[in-house]
Amino acid sequence: MVSMASKRDYYEILGVAKDASPEQIKKAYKKLAIANHPDRNPGDESAVGRFKEAAEAFEVLSDQQKRARYDRFGHAGVSGNGAGHQFTDVSDIFEAFGDLFDGFGMFGQGGRRGGRTQRGSHLRSAITIDLLEAARGCTRTLEVRRRETCVTCHGSGAKPGTKPQTCDYCGGRGHVVQAQGFFRVQTTCPACQGVGNVVRDKCADCGGTGTQPKSSKLDVKVPSGVDNGMQLCLRGEGEAGPGGGPPGDLYVDIQVRPHPFFERHEKNLACRVPISFSQAALGTEVEIPLIDGKQRLTIPAGTQPGEHLKLRGMGMPDPHGGRRGDLFVEVQVEVPQNVSRKQEKILRELAELEKVEVTPHRMSFFEKLRDYFVPADPAETAAPKD
Repeated sequence: MVSMASKRDYYEILGVAKDASPEQIKKAYKKLAIANHPDRNPGDESAVGRFKEAAEAFEVLSDQQKRARYDRFGHAGVSGNGAGHQFTDVSDIFEAFGDLFDGFGMFGQGGRRGGRTQRGSHLRSAITIDLLEAARGCTRTLEVRRRETCVTCHGSGAKPGTKPQTCDYCGGRGHVVQAQGFFRVQTTCPACQGVGNVVRDKCADCGGTGTQPKSSKLDVKVPSGVDNGMQLCLRGEGEAGPGGGPPGDLYVDIQVRPHPFFERHEKNLACRVPISFSQAALGTEVEIPLIDGKQRLTIPAGTQPGEHLKLRGMGMPDPHGGRRGDLFVEVQVEVPQNVSRKQEKILRELAELEKVEVTPHRMSFFEKLRDYFVPADPAETAAPKD
């Protein structure tokens, strides 16, 4: 098994820049695949290795979500949970990307192999979980509408008691080859769609497709630490392949609801804790919630508004097995809007000690009313003499 540390950069493999467009990535992959195609390099294992390496790079960079995870986390972001795919068999590459080369001039047995069954279509669904479920991991039941193998013909598409017959158009090879000058252009057989055989007497229950629509319930295990926008791949849970072919995969998008207290930043969590001015000045202990319980947090004396306190390892788990994230607590010093007379007296004494100016004492409504009706002392209001 190749370690992630020794794997080459996918952009370097395809020879494209990190801001390359999808069309540039596809063009670069086609060029590499043709140059290192096994039929063009018989017996050259190094060419086969480059052929697989290019396919793996293209499989990630051609997918918008996988490419975003790779740009963010490198190989670790597309390993495990079906996020990326390592091709161990050249035939897997033909099956996955063979359609890219129809009519492009692949050599020999490129594309689909003759008489080979086709893989079923991939499906896509989504589940929504909350932050605590994302932190701990959970299992969700998902109902999927898909085409499954016909129980009557067992996927062959043929009427019970009969069998599919070899395609007369391609001779069972699944493809046709036309000579154009020095090149041989290979395309999928239009008569059998690359399967290599045709069904003469079709199954009455599936109409010769070998599959039937059905609703199925699947238990999806969500690993701890998943983030909003991540994707799980359930191998073989897609639609059944026509003619008894292998099933496709089911891709499940993860959506995580916002939490009322915690804000998530990748593996780290953040929250805000309100304290009073006296608590910030003198220090205190407050109880804060965690994603898996609660804890008393010491607020040091002299803590400033907006200051962050870090709780190491109290954030989200890493879905790829790395170190757990941290929890950052932002201290918010609350200023009371209404104070009692005793509180006001103490605060004014503190202001005098600090030698700072504060708003003068506000007269009550009755004090203002008394001054309005009681005339002022004439001596105090007399005009100054020249």
